[in-house]
Amino acid sequence: MATNTHELIICIVNNGFSDTVMEAAKDAGARGGTVLNARGTANKEAESFFHIAIQPEKEIVLILVPLNVKDAVLHSLYEKAGLDTMGQGIAFSLPVDNVVGLTPWKAAEHKDAEEKK
Repeated sequence: MATNTHELIICIVNNGFSDTVMEAAKDAGARGGTVLNARGTANKEAESFFHIAIQPEKEIVLILVPLNVKDAVLHSLYEKAGLDTMGQGIAFSLPVDNVVGLTPWKAAEHKDAEEKK
């Protein structure tokens, strides 16, 4: 059984705020992300519940992070791009069972040091 070492953070924000999301995530330890354009389908009841006007044009930011920085990234997103900001973002995370194609930071540093010897 695989041990989860990464989480996928998904952040949905108003159109034009993906840079704010990525800046907040990187400040908390994320390395990068992927931005997708989307369209929200919220209704008037949702606007009344949250007491905000909901824009239909959205951006979804996918951020794969090591498990040890997940909480810091989510907290940073809440502060800088949450519902109380112009980005009106929501963020959540999902466990990731397996990851390929990434080089962990420490392993990359170790490899560079070994190559210099």
